[in-house]
Amino acid sequence: MKRTRVCDLLGIEYPIIQAPMVWLTGADLAAAVSNAGGLGTIAFNAGAKTVTYDIKLTGERLRDQIRKVKRLIDKPFAVNFSVPENPFSDRCVEVALEEGIAAAVLVGDFPKSYTSRLRQAGVKVLFRPMVKITVEAAKRAEAAGVDALIIVGYESGGHSGIDQLSTLVLVPQVVDAVKIPVIAGGGIGDGRGAAAVLALGAEGVYVGTAFLATHECDAHQKVKEAVVNATDTSTITWIGQYGLIRALKNKFTDEVFKMKSQGISDKEINQFCYAADKFRPALIEGNVNEFFVPLGAAAGMIKEIVSAGEVVRNIWEGSSTVQTKD
Repeated sequence: MKRTRVCDLLGIEYPIIQAPMVWLTGADLAAAVSNAGGLGTIAFNAGAKTVTYDIKLTGERLRDQIRKVKRLIDKPFAVNFSVPENPFSDRCVEVALEEGIAAAVLVGDFPKSYTSRLRQAGVKVLFRPMVKITVEAAKRAEAAGVDALIIVGYESGGHSGIDQLSTLVLVPQVVDAVKIPVIAGGGIGDGRGAAAVLALGAEGVYVGTAFLATHECDAHQKVKEAVVNATDTSTITWIGQYGLIRALKNKFTDEVFKMKSQGISDKEINQFCYAADKFRPALIEGNVNEFFVPLGAAAGMIKEIVSAGEVVRNIWEGSSTVQTKD
């Protein structure tokens, strides 16, 4: 894998960005990815086992995770924030700035949120649109002053846009439309995928599902086993209130499609998916059949649970091998 502007921007060895995944990507995983030469990212509810609606506690939980990463490594890492601005993100941004983070991953559709404030503090801002993942959205983010764009195709887990554009066709169009670096995600599970998006003009890769099945990930062992046991058809998508959603096929997704067949509105289905505690029982407690397990299509490529450092090395070495083949 070649060195790109993303490496220089973030002070990392390899342009491999670990995607933030709610509940699952805490200090141990972020530190391991950064220590291996990529950029680790702390996500929402990192290191937590219980839900809280306390804004102050949310901030202090994040502070604990940031300090833990700093005890483990002396390398750059990122913190994930949701946009548009909201009281929880407001407090988390305050804490992150107090603790002196190097980079932020903003996820949502409002690139102006926090960007100026973070950049004025010397924080590098990576922006990942969530609902409208299009060329026009990329242009708006560039105009808002973000340092780099994260563009994911509909192969990715969780939310991947209402327009259902694939990584292969979306990335080169965005690359042609903006001057800032583009980091590509969606369906990248090994070095071959990384080499492919670099050939499309991307200058970094954004990887989530492959890091689920790592020793350092906070996911329950049953989640990791579900990833390595997945096949090419183990994920399923549906259109929600905020765009396409991809998850592990299970009783939960069966219920979603039953609701759709009954003509229940996307808004009501969205409330079913998110209003209650639908993630944590699966991701943290291991009930992978009854609850929501966001999972990318690349899961079918992952065959064993390994260290996060091994994932970074395999992507780097694999992409270099592909690029040098005659």
